[in-house]
Amino acid sequence: MSAPSIIFWTIFVLPMVAFLIWLMRQDKRKGWIGLVVLAITVIGAIVYTVIKNDGKQDSPTTQTQQPVK
Repeated sequence: MSAPSIIFWTIFVLPMVAFLIWLMRQDKRKGWIGLVVLAITVIGAIVYTVIKNDGKQDSPTTQTQQPVK
């Protein structure tokens, strides 16, 4: 996993998932349905990413300089 990916997961995804779990647990009647939907969404996103990238990391891009006019 590349550094930007790790930063994205630690700063955005994990806190959002933790907040959503906390929020759904506050609903005493149907909180488990929200947790199941969240789990399916997270698993689906991971499976999609693995299938889309075929388990490979992105190749590093090279930047070329344009000639100055």
